[in-house]
Amino acid sequence: MVRCTALFDKRLAKQRTMKNMRWGWILVGGFLAEVLVFLIVIPWSVLAGRESLVYSAPLASFVATFPFGLWVALKAGRRFVLHGLFVGVVASAIYVGITLGRPEPIAYVVAHVLKVLGGITGGYVAATVQRGRPIQHT
Repeated sequence: MVRCTALFDKRLAKQRTMKNMRWGWILVGGFLAEVLVFLIVIPWSVLAGRESLVYSAPLASFVATFPFGLWVALKAGRRFVLHGLFVGVVASAIYVGITLGRPEPIAYVVAHVLKVLGGITGGYVAATVQRGRPIQHT
């Protein structure tokens, strides 16, 4: 009986964790991060040539996702790294949706990984910043 109750408690805690996520902010942050990637990459490719996308897309993906991962994580006030991670995942999913899942060059796959890492890094920085502040209960 004790084992069953402990398992139920773990499942209930996991459900509460997902309900406590700020999904609206995550979606907005991921969308804005992807918009910023386009705002960085398109003008650069016009100036430097289409071949520059192989280099600019991965860098822009990290640079654009970091501030939005940070922003969403600070807005959430808890589970900072997880919020940042989901911002990167949403940004990647938006691009895959735009391209209808067609095969991509390896540089773009790397860019998706860097989007997630940018979001995670933003969430980590938010957690570090938050350590210096008193905890806010929402």
